[in-house]
Amino acid sequence: MSVQMTRYKQAQFADEDSSSIGSIQINETTRSPTMHIRYHTARGTSLWNARSKLEKILLLLMLLSTVTIAVLIGVLTTESTRVLHVQPHVDSNIYKGDAALPCLDKHCIFAASEILHSIDTTVNPCDDFYSFSCNQWIKNNPIPDGKSMWGTFGKLEQQNQLVVKNALERPEVELKSKAEKKAKLYYQSCLDEDETMEKLGAEPLLKLLKTVGGWNVTAKESGFDLKKWSLQKSLQTLQIKYNMGGLFGWAVAEDDRNSSRHIIQIDQGGLTLPSRENYLNKTANVKILAAYLDYMTKVAVLLGANEQDARRQMQDVVQFETRLANITIPQDMRRDDEEMYHLMDIKSLQKSAPFINWRDHFDEAFRLVKRKITEKEKVVVYVPDYLTNLNTLIEEYTKTDEKKIILNNYLVWQTVRTLTACLSKAFRDAYKGLRKALIGSDGGEEPWRYCVSDTTNVLGFAIGAMFVREVFHGESKPRAEEMINEVRNAFKDNLKNLVWMDNDTRKLAEEKADAISDMIGFPDYILSPEDLDKKYQDLYIDPKAYFDNNINFNIYSLKKNLEKLDQPVNKTRWNMTPPTVNAYYTPTKNQIVFPAGILQLPFFDMKNPKSLNYGAMGVVMGHELTHAFDDQGREYDKLGNLHQWWKKETIDRFKNQTECFNRQYSTYKINGKNLNGKQTMGENIADNGGLKAAFHAYISNEKLSTSDTDTLPLPGLNMTHRQLFFISFAQVWCSAVTDETTTLQIEKDPHSPPMFRVIGSLSNLKEFADTFNCPLGSRMNPERKCELW
Repeated sequence: MSVQMTRYKQAQFADEDSSSIGSIQINETTRSPTMHIRYHTARGTSLWNARSKLEKILLLLMLLSTVTIAVLIGVLTTESTRVLHVQPHVDSNIYKGDAALPCLDKHCIFAASEILHSIDTTVNPCDDFYSFSCNQWIKNNPIPDGKSMWGTFGKLEQQNQLVVKNALERPEVELKSKAEKKAKLYYQSCLDEDETMEKLGAEPLLKLLKTVGGWNVTAKESGFDLKKWSLQKSLQTLQIKYNMGGLFGWAVAEDDRNSSRHIIQIDQGGLTLPSRENYLNKTANVKILAAYLDYMTKVAVLLGANEQDARRQMQDVVQFETRLANITIPQDMRRDDEEMYHLMDIKSLQKSAPFINWRDHFDEAFRLVKRKITEKEKVVVYVPDYLTNLNTLIEEYTKTDEKKIILNNYLVWQTVRTLTACLSKAFRDAYKGLRKALIGSDGGEEPWRYCVSDTTNVLGFAIGAMFVREVFHGESKPRAEEMINEVRNAFKDNLKNLVWMDNDTRKLAEEKADAISDMIGFPDYILSPEDLDKKYQDLYIDPKAYFDNNINFNIYSLKKNLEKLDQPVNKTRWNMTPPTVNAYYTPTKNQIVFPAGILQLPFFDMKNPKSLNYGAMGVVMGHELTHAFDDQGREYDKLGNLHQWWKKETIDRFKNQTECFNRQYSTYKINGKNLNGKQTMGENIADNGGLKAAFHAYISNEKLSTSDTDTLPLPGLNMTHRQLFFISFAQVWCSAVTDETTTLQIEKDPHSPPMFRVIGSLSNLKEFADTFNCPLGSRMNPERKCELW
């Protein structure tokens, strides 16, 4: 969970929602210009007798060509295996498809083509199903220039970006609401076609530095005066007036133990680099730390600092952040929400961490919404030990003038680095070296792609209204709802097979599964211009003032967050915008959400074979549903309240089962580094449980299928639809990734790398081994399997 309110322009520093399906796009900010749509749309094949004579002749010719090509592929594949002595095929029996003629619908033909261009038949699927499914895809899809990763998620995201771009570039008179017009204005300010940002250079940020009390690194330019400085004043100015980060994070959010109300929550925060390991493991991260210091120095010089002096002062800031990293609690130790939840009043908080006056701090913030804060106000502290240690650290850094300067330099740096992307090209280019060190790419995306993403970050639901009018016309929603219920039923049916769960807890788990609500596509209000305008009525946008627009949005966001404190929780509020290629589960709402952005090919298409839909989108649905029962989600009841609603004996057996996953995933290794089985526990549980539920939902639905697309084999692929289910699942995760991004992912991401999301979950599923006839003891069918849900 992240309660940090600041919207970092450089998204590589933002936390990822740990309950989302995720992707390999960890902290990625650039996008490739290439476009790709995986399948085409077409009507289904009509009855033979309804065809004209010419149609029948053409169809027979097409069929003859398809069969000929399939035979040639088989011959060529056999020859290449014999001549090149590559890895042998498994027993050909696993490829035995239906005896019927193949499906010749456009969707079937194109889907078969895509699969044939992705799979590597020289790899035994029982040895390495990820390589079998993805090797050719990876070979045919090298990482584009400027990117650090490339995969299915990124391709679909680029497709969605083009839809949004076209909508934003339409004449203003064609837009349906004032909110959409604001989105267009913001987009224009980001593109900066008249080069206003270039002309202004550092001026906007220098003005802001004077407003916040100055920065010693650029003292002559910003007017810093230590005699007028205090930590309390600095934090209130930066965190409250401008909604910037530093030292700790806080926000108003649903109370975990009473999900019907909002409460102030406080958590750790304040690191610039994405992983605490970047600071603490200096040997492994020497290049990153050097690039970080170079970046800081370049920005300071652009703001008028002396280079040598700036480097010295920023080195002190790096050292302070290293001290922060040392007291920051690692992610794998933050997985028990019950243990992390500490409810107290502000008076008690003041005693445990008196480095600032907390009542004054929050009272100053809530003046924005005319709400008083007293010492009796309740807050939830997730990291009391961190705040206690932070208090000790602050005491050290407020004893001398020299240390006070370092502390202020750190705080102001958190604001400076957040806003550099809103300045001229020189400021944006300063980050390239650090980006290269962190993720293996220095960027280079087209400006319009960055601006589409940034506009979506700011006015995402106005953008969403444009997006859904273009690509989401509602036909998918009823079928998606049916699929969710089928996956839910499959998950519930399996509960009776869980020997580690007692009957009383099993009944409550079934009730929770039934109570999970789903939201699909988009919130209805966005198609009402009046409601949409009301949401953004307090946000002012100037088409020629990109920097100011970002400051305005920060203040707007803070005010919107503070307003929630005394409001009841809105159970239908969306956290992801409609164009997002992702999905998520919210434990305090017991709710799963699937934006319109992901309900498209290759994840979902109503005219595609069901085996492909269930293997891709069905597993996504199962993944999110299973999050309600992972090591964190299971602590929340059907109403979304955090408490112990399982029997203790069942909890103990549950933890014993999860330890198997910890051991399994901790043995997987990439780039010489082992995965962290504890850090990835929740996502691994969701991957395994979601795959199993989706497969059994498909098996149940398979019996009801009558259309050619669902019953006939795909042309050129001698595979059953059950085998295609697993191919579709695996190919969602086909990805090319830089070594640097993979290393960062292992350190930071709660998701396992794509390869092991496929191998790990499939090797635990007996049904997969049966479908592909994998011998017991083979890599994809180990004798010992981990099973929870």
